[in-house]
Amino acid sequence: MTPQPIAIPQNSPRVVATSISPASQTIHDRLRRKDSLAAMGAVRQPKVLHPVDNEDLKLLLLENISQEAVQYFQAQGFTVDHYTKAFSEDELVEKIPQYHAIGIRSKTRITERVIKAAPKLLVIGCFCIGTNQVDLVTAAKAGIPVFNSPFSNSRSVAELVIAEIIALSRQLFQRSHEMRAGIWNKQSKGCWEVRGKTLGIVGYGHIGSQLSVLAEALGMRVIFYDVINIMPLGSARQVETLRALLADADFVTLHVPELPETINMISKAELSLMKEGSYLINNARGRVVDIPSLIEAIRSKHLAGAALDVYPVEPGSNGAPFDDQVNTWATTLRMLPNVILTPHIGGSTEEAQRMIGEEVSQALTRYLNYGSTVGAVNFPEVDLRAITAEQGDHVRVCHVHNNQPGVLRQVNDILSPYNVEKQYSDSKGDVAYLLADIADVSPMDVNKLREQIRKTSANILTRLLA
Repeated sequence: MTPQPIAIPQNSPRVVATSISPASQTIHDRLRRKDSLAAMGAVRQPKVLHPVDNEDLKLLLLENISQEAVQYFQAQGFTVDHYTKAFSEDELVEKIPQYHAIGIRSKTRITERVIKAAPKLLVIGCFCIGTNQVDLVTAAKAGIPVFNSPFSNSRSVAELVIAEIIALSRQLFQRSHEMRAGIWNKQSKGCWEVRGKTLGIVGYGHIGSQLSVLAEALGMRVIFYDVINIMPLGSARQVETLRALLADADFVTLHVPELPETINMISKAELSLMKEGSYLINNARGRVVDIPSLIEAIRSKHLAGAALDVYPVEPGSNGAPFDDQVNTWATTLRMLPNVILTPHIGGSTEEAQRMIGEEVSQALTRYLNYGSTVGAVNFPEVDLRAITAEQGDHVRVCHVHNNQPGVLRQVNDILSPYNVEKQYSDSKGDVAYLLADIADVSPMDVNKLREQIRKTSANILTRLLA
């Protein structure tokens, strides 16, 4: 059966930000410009690209991702299915084959099994900071970039830590619990001002640095430990070792990703190094603290309290029990005095969720519509300036391939009958990504061109946008 020619869209129903020469700004700066050229009355408007497969793109959004994100995707013409709960692996394997993109938060796990069950999946969006819930290596090998939101909830988490510091130092939750039980217990013993106390921040990234500024505004002394040398903000001071921080801080707060080297980074030995009567706060990842060791440190009164917002295993939906079937020590932990337990709400503010929804939905749309991988955590970061609306016979080639010699020569041989106006390639580990804009492509050539590139020896995934 002879393949039918695919019509290349000639009209552009929407206007989006136009990228300019990278000589003057970084690629990240350019992506943050909001229709600046359109506002200036730019003569050449960018063209909205579409997959030449002409298949409607379907998105699956889980864990109650913001309605702003849903509306943004729908405005792009995507079909969106939105669920408030996380999906189990079995549920994902059943549902995901029909979807081209998926958006999750921290509870849904995208495993190798899920990825292998998703033949249409093009991109994964993590509407949160962390990406350890996704098998990043398998996703990359399948040609699927993963995007997250590394900045948008930083302020919300930092403010929560400040609230926890004050609540712990004043035993606020303990007194509140007693009052709710009908017990009047006014006391000052073991209650402190935070002014003049030392805050130790482990991980001085987006959250840690904002927290540093807020803590100093309260009159706290700030020290921090990080695996790289970082210029401190304000009067904060970097210490050389984690041991030095633990021995000096009245409050220790963790802001690190979950990596093999950070799992149980705070265990029995580290807790013994902390000052007697100090406090531990973890709003990072559940497995960076050995909870049984923390329980023992509080029971022995070596620590005066703790605040936990994350746990090694977390319930999959609101209303589910947090008990010993979830984590074997849950009941013991819940009974400890001056321990604040919250259900992973560090980034759960209206402001943070709105900004996360905007940031990740825009990143996914840029990839689906234009092939841009700027901001991907597991993928080469590649982008090209926009094809203009006047360039009606232009096609963008998005070619994910194994990182091996000779690929560009093969692809360029296929493209040689056409005028290659722009081309950019980069690699990350075993995966490489090529974007190329070619001109003078007739509708009759599109099918042939796509199939020729797909048949190259290193091909992982090839899309053509026009």
